[in-house]
Amino acid sequence: MQMGLVVGRVTATRKDEKLIGSKLLITQPIGTNDTLKYLPIIAVDTVGAGVGEKVLYVTGSMASRAAADKDAPIDAAIVGIIDSLDWERSGG
Repeated sequence: MQMGLVVGRVTATRKDEKLIGSKLLITQPIGTNDTLKYLPIIAVDTVGAGVGEKVLYVTGSMASRAAADKDAPIDAAIVGIIDSLDWERSGG
């Protein structure tokens, strides 16, 4: 799982029939200190996330498993909304 920040929404009136009814969100990958990582991705929302929320997302084969239709063509899926994050940096 990876962390991201939902920064926008995608509307696609024409898409694969297995994606009909799915909410597509633009998700910016972030680090534990909210630093931006990589380029934003488009992820299928499976948990009711919204713009401005920090989320957990998965990619690859795990993403399609998170969808209602396991055969949907999905590369990334939001699987959790982060309520809080507490961590301590380890090492020297």
